[in-house]
Amino acid sequence: MTAATSESSAPRTLVILGAGGDLTARLLLPGLASLLASPRGEAVRLIGVDRSESSDEAWRKRVETAFADAPSELAEKIVAETAYVQADVSDSASLERVLAAAGPNVALYFALPPAITLLACKALRKLELPKGIMLALEKPFGTDYASARSLNRLLQHLVPEEQVFRVDHFLGKSTVLNLLGLRFANRIFEPLLSADNVERVDIVFDEQLALEGRAGYYDRAGALIDMIQSHLLLVLAFAAMEPPASVDAEDLRGGMAQVLRATRPWKANGTESRRARYGAGTIGDRKLPAYIDEQGVDPSHHTETLAEMTLAIDNWRWAGVPFVLRSGKALADTRQEIVFTFKPVPHLPSGLHGMKTPARLRIGLKPASLDLDLMINGEDDPFELDPVALHAELQAGQLSAYGEVLSSILEGDPTLSVRGDVAEQCWRIVAPVLKAWRKDEVSIDTYPAGTAGPRSWH
Repeated sequence: MTAATSESSAPRTLVILGAGGDLTARLLLPGLASLLASPRGEAVRLIGVDRSESSDEAWRKRVETAFADAPSELAEKIVAETAYVQADVSDSASLERVLAAAGPNVALYFALPPAITLLACKALRKLELPKGIMLALEKPFGTDYASARSLNRLLQHLVPEEQVFRVDHFLGKSTVLNLLGLRFANRIFEPLLSADNVERVDIVFDEQLALEGRAGYYDRAGALIDMIQSHLLLVLAFAAMEPPASVDAEDLRGGMAQVLRATRPWKANGTESRRARYGAGTIGDRKLPAYIDEQGVDPSHHTETLAEMTLAIDNWRWAGVPFVLRSGKALADTRQEIVFTFKPVPHLPSGLHGMKTPARLRIGLKPASLDLDLMINGEDDPFELDPVALHAELQAGQLSAYGEVLSSILEGDPTLSVRGDVAEQCWRIVAPVLKAWRKDEVSIDTYPAGTAGPRSWH
């Protein structure tokens, strides 16, 4: 039992602040259902909280609908007993009423916009919180480095760091977690992954999905903040960190913080970066308008839908190796992978020929896979080298990403949580790029939706 776990023997109560929102219906409740239907499921109480007027019965129907794809006895029990509380989460008296309904062994999940989460945390500071309470906050953690530090200081006044769970569902993805076993349990890989052997590293999250009605959030964030700052830098930390002594929370998160402290933009002024946004185009049978014509978009924001930045890691292992992080929407293909490109062999014996492309280690995030390039002698000409790839399918986890996250929250285990200093480092790393973009030192390109990006980038 972790230090953050309450001494109460009662089941943990999960309180969702913002129960009426899209995040709750689309991700949280289905994630909870996947957890309850798995061997790791255990009894839990569920309370939904929102400002809108509703009833226990209406909330119960929402939960039942979300649980339909993963039925279980535990899920049926939760549906029968779940309750709804109408409350203003920015008001201390309302939150006191919520905590009284939840009981002593509680986890608060802030499924709220960042500004409302901040108000709720300020309201909580006026209350005496139950011992062992877990506070789960969704990204983004602040809007820049200074606001992230300010939010962390506020949270320190509420509960110890190990009782704060900064949610990044990427850390719950089984493939990201597989990086630990792949790197640190195989001698064949770990010695190769260093500046001695690696030419560059690419971490890519391209998707065919476009704005999909998220203008209210996305038009003020863009691809750099939405994906690179909050997700891909954490993937970089797993891909580049030194071997930890254990995968306990303190060792693992300490290793992530160490490598991110050594990470910086390739150019100090942030201009080793690119940005673009999609124009009108077609993806499959869908015709998409230009991003600036999407409902709710303000063209004056100059929001990018495709972002790329190059980073350096100033440590012994990775000095001089560019790490290129890229993420975009409305692209031709879905591509989610980490690619280590190896340097050429120092000497190819005379008489062997045919090596036209560098060898790569590809770790697919979705679908979960592993591909390692090798050069072998050709069938027709033994001196003509042919590329082949060793391929393996990686195991998917029992739980969805949010199921994994909720399991950790309910167990009081912070291992998959983003530690406060890590959240601050992620903002520090992207700050020069954001500054350069706001000063228009990096032009914003365009690409037709359904293509691979701006032609000039290829």
